[in-house]
Amino acid sequence: MRTMTCRQLGGPCDLGHTGETADDVINAQDQHLKAAEKAGDATHQEAREAMKGRWKHPKRSLDWYRGTKQAFAELPED
Repeated sequence: MRTMTCRQLGGPCDLGHTGETADDVINAQDQHLKAAEKAGDATHQEAREAMKGRWKHPKRSLDWYRGTKQAFAELPED
């Protein structure tokens, strides 16, 4: 298990997302951003829009995805 923060994933806060894989924390970040948007949290809006774009255009987002996977792999185990 490893933890990445919302900020490490492109968001504005330090909430940690823990998972076995980078995909786990990416999906947790997506859910966090959706919840923040639904709650009217404007500080997360820019990150939410960026995440929506990545889900809609995954081929264009491969650099971000690969970088996130590498950063996750380099983290120490929790």
